[in-house]
Amino acid sequence: MRSIMERSRINAIIDEAIAFVNGRGMPLPRFARWSPGDWAAAGDDCREIIDNMLGWDVTDFGSGDFVKTGLTIFTFRNGNILRPESYPKPYAEKMLLVGERQDMPYHFHWKKMEDIINRGGGNLLVTLYNSDREGGFAGTDVHVTMDGRKVVVPAGGTVRLEPGDSITLLPGQYHNWISEEGTGKVMLFEVSSPNDDNVDNRFYEDIARLPEIIEDEPARYLLFKDYGKLAV
Repeated sequence: MRSIMERSRINAIIDEAIAFVNGRGMPLPRFARWSPGDWAAAGDDCREIIDNMLGWDVTDFGSGDFVKTGLTIFTFRNGNILRPESYPKPYAEKMLLVGERQDMPYHFHWKKMEDIINRGGGNLLVTLYNSDREGGFAGTDVHVTMDGRKVVVPAGGTVRLEPGDSITLLPGQYHNWISEEGTGKVMLFEVSSPNDDNVDNRFYEDIARLPEIIEDEPARYLLFKDYGKLAV
């Protein structure tokens, strides 16, 4: 499945994301607002941002309908699972914005262990399965931790994360989420082991994780997938 998004749409989504977090008194790092010109002027001292895929990531997962199925991500920090000798940081931190009734397809991570934390806005409904040896849904109970409390969720069961709640997800645990109708946009934070979105995601269905971009207007920001065009 291909994912295609217009640059104008991506620009608008990031504009909205910056306004949303500013409205909650949570300033983003300076490079969150860098223009392509700022990136072109960046020196080799910014190499970690590029090599470790920090910054913006916008995707509709190939749905063609970002409002219904999509995610806006900003990665603050990340190690590098392919180059640990150069980047030994053993953790990552991301912000994930989920619009009201916006869902994310079922997937798990091969290596990444993560805490998903509801930092404000609406409620998040998370549906869980273990994966089986063939990469399908197992019919077994899912064992997770929610704010230090052990929780057993039946296969296909759902937990609710209200603002302040969190859940710890292990490698191999399928998860899908959607923000609860009537509660508004959700601001999530993810604290995890280092990850590489090019190799560490296993989607249940054939999903295009990173979009192809139609350049219908100039970029106001860069996504991490744009970094390959830079001469840094």
